[in-house]
Amino acid sequence: MDALHRVAAQFTPASTVKMVQPYGAGNVNDTFLVTTSDNGSSSIGPRFILQRINTHVFRQPALIVANMRTFTEHVRVRLTQENAKRTRWEVPTVIATRKGQDHFVDQEGAFWRAISMIEEAKTYPSIRDASHARESGYALGRFQSLISDLSTDQLHDTLPGFHITPQYLAHYDSVLAQTHTYTDRIAARAKDVEHCFHFVEQRRALAATLEDALAQGKLTLRAIHGDPKVDNILIDNQSGEAIGIIDLDTVKPGLVHYDIGDCLRSCCNLAGEETTDLGAVTFDSGLCQVILEGYFEEARHFFTADDYAYLYDSIRLIAFELGLRFFTDYLAGNVYFKAKHAEHNLNRALVQFKLAAAIEAQEKEIRQITDRVR
Repeated sequence: MDALHRVAAQFTPASTVKMVQPYGAGNVNDTFLVTTSDNGSSSIGPRFILQRINTHVFRQPALIVANMRTFTEHVRVRLTQENAKRTRWEVPTVIATRKGQDHFVDQEGAFWRAISMIEEAKTYPSIRDASHARESGYALGRFQSLISDLSTDQLHDTLPGFHITPQYLAHYDSVLAQTHTYTDRIAARAKDVEHCFHFVEQRRALAATLEDALAQGKLTLRAIHGDPKVDNILIDNQSGEAIGIIDLDTVKPGLVHYDIGDCLRSCCNLAGEETTDLGAVTFDSGLCQVILEGYFEEARHFFTADDYAYLYDSIRLIAFELGLRFFTDYLAGNVYFKAKHAEHNLNRALVQFKLAAAIEAQEKEIRQITDRVR
């Protein structure tokens, strides 16, 4: 039995583990799909997700599991209380070890957790059509609506500073101050690097837009998902309807605008964040309207006038923020995001900056859209 099988066996009888294989394409944690046998027979039993949490990113991984339990229990209660138009909405279950713990730490000190697999549904790497776009917006609105009454006091801040753009800018400045980051590797892409430098400098003033609004009492901290990208939205295989959002490690207190901006950033760039064809990167305002229509089908009841006022700012800011994070990580030597090659995070930064520029070029149209969906 190899090391992965031994870890998987901590969450189910060892005799039932048939296969452990890589799953998904996350940038932070290592994720595996575990296939089990039915009571040790040749029949396929329940499948589950096994994850090795990146403790360089999540310094207190036990708090992630605690948040997941709080969140999922709250949602299950809400689902029993409401008279929803749709019957299917799924949240994963935390699977305990054979010793009754909600995680396992191996001999090397790696932190592992397991959650149930949601079957008969899948995610997609990009928006397929207008119906998928509307379902993606609906999914985020449904998710936020179900936790709109969950007190942020009940959630741990598992990623202090996450989506706080001024802090990312300060980290960028500290990386720039370290002369050892300027290597021959960076010189080889001097034109692209200079473009990124210039792009960031031109937009320093916008970094604090949302945090200033929070400090002024215009926006309010709520429970959020933290990473509602299109490839985290589960679509039912038969109906084509959204039935959940996965990757719950970033559920924490925050601004709903972080979620909205990230969802639109991800869904409205059909080229995707991994493309190397910058000419294909754009912001599809038509999809933006469809997504927001789906979102407000569920979210309208908790939105305030100030929440609406900062929609455009969130759409532009989150694209800029992610580009800044990718570029900073590239300069620092690719220490946060998984990178397939030395320039991977630089390429990702260029995509997000191109997207942010496309959003800025359509500001008037996007603001008109946010007015129409109110």
